[in-house]
Amino acid sequence: MYYEYWGLKKPPFDNVPDPTMYADSHASMENAIAETLFAIEEGNECVAVIVGDVGLGKTLSLRIIIDSLEHDKYKIALITNPDMSFIELLREIIGQLMGKQCDERRKMNLLEIFNKLLFGTIDEGKKALIFVDEANAISPTNLESLRLLTNMQDDQRNLFTIVLAGQLELARRLEHPKRANLLQRIGTFSRIDKIESEDLVRAYVQTRLKLAGGGRNIFTDDAYGFLWEYSEHGVPRLINKICKLSLKAGETNQFNQISGEVIHQIGERFRNLTGPAVQKRKPRKRPESKAIADAIEKVIIEAIEEKPKDVPVEPLEVSVDVFQDRRRMAEPAPVTEAPEEKPVGAEEVQPEMEAAAEVPPVAAPVVEEISSEPVAVAEEVPKPAESIVVAEESPKPQEEAPSIQKEYAEEIDMAGFKVTISIPFHLIEQTQSSTQEQRMKVAGALAAQVLKKHPELSSAPSIDPISVWSDIREFIVTRLK
Repeated sequence: MYYEYWGLKKPPFDNVPDPTMYADSHASMENAIAETLFAIEEGNECVAVIVGDVGLGKTLSLRIIIDSLEHDKYKIALITNPDMSFIELLREIIGQLMGKQCDERRKMNLLEIFNKLLFGTIDEGKKALIFVDEANAISPTNLESLRLLTNMQDDQRNLFTIVLAGQLELARRLEHPKRANLLQRIGTFSRIDKIESEDLVRAYVQTRLKLAGGGRNIFTDDAYGFLWEYSEHGVPRLINKICKLSLKAGETNQFNQISGEVIHQIGERFRNLTGPAVQKRKPRKRPESKAIADAIEKVIIEAIEEKPKDVPVEPLEVSVDVFQDRRRMAEPAPVTEAPEEKPVGAEEVQPEMEAAAEVPPVAAPVVEEISSEPVAVAEEVPKPAESIVVAEESPKPQEEAPSIQKEYAEEIDMAGFKVTISIPFHLIEQTQSSTQEQRMKVAGALAAQVLKKHPELSSAPSIDPISVWSDIREFIVTRLK
């Protein structure tokens, strides 16, 4: 694995809410954690709120807060997707607090069950806690219904505490005059901002490397200036993403350290990918090494095409760059004259450096069959002069050859967007007798094409294009079997 090359015991920059990888160099995040713990343990508050922009650590904050509590004193429910009806939301909360599924569907009965559950929890010497992540997705009606739940308290103490964590939209909703009753019940209100300075970004990176088992300086001094610029001045999620690909690039190219030049090349790819969301000011240095630029581009392509851990398949051999606007694969090349011996469209499926590429023999039959379809149509189309003489006797163009546009299409929800996945029927038929390895490679190429057709899947900093590509590939594989 790439992190072993750097002497690390585990990946240091995965974008997952792992409390063991928490770096205490993010002041606003530390304050949010401390204030929320106070609201739960000492403040006897019924509502605590954490807000912040995307990628700043709200979810990680909730996990750290939960891990910091003495679990024998609390019953905890964690809602990660509150975009549901209030009845479904209440059923989920009750189910998690009770430790079993709640089958009741009538609102009045659910409210009665919830009330009895609260008093039963107090009788056990415990307190109920409800954590709601992505609370900005809660509808205004459900937000008001949650407020009404806070009326279920006794005269001396609050029977439960709700912790809402969401984007800045949640703060704007709470400040609305219609929500005055809820706003007044908020005991602590914390906002998580970006990491405050370049020096703290350095401390953040070095801390995570140490937590992953590192014992030396992997990033050079000039790398942190570029990292500060390309992470939008301290967005942890972007720092993790850029550092992770930089370590992979260093392992691929056998670097001893990650320099500012490497960070620059990685950052430029994300500048082009995210557009205005990334800082437009120029970094303090503009390296121009073509060799490193080409090497980094190769690493990003390989990262996009990285296979899942449980699938023993070699990396995808098809050259697809989802970060630059190149020719799309799967589109047949227009035929304007007699076909040559080489199948038309084959160059669109193989890497650009065809002479240097080593395409596995197992993949060759599928590539040749796919690319030969347009040739069959071209050979059967009559010459213009003949079609004029025997127009009445010649079959219609639709009857001469099957349409190459026939395809299987299905709309799926991917990263919050509606995406249509299209697979040519002849490709499905040809892969029926193929190996799993061959299907994985074809599916990977089609998944990369979907990313190019839907740039919104990789345009937001909160979306990991590698994970999205892998999910689409797995979906396509299931349709190719």
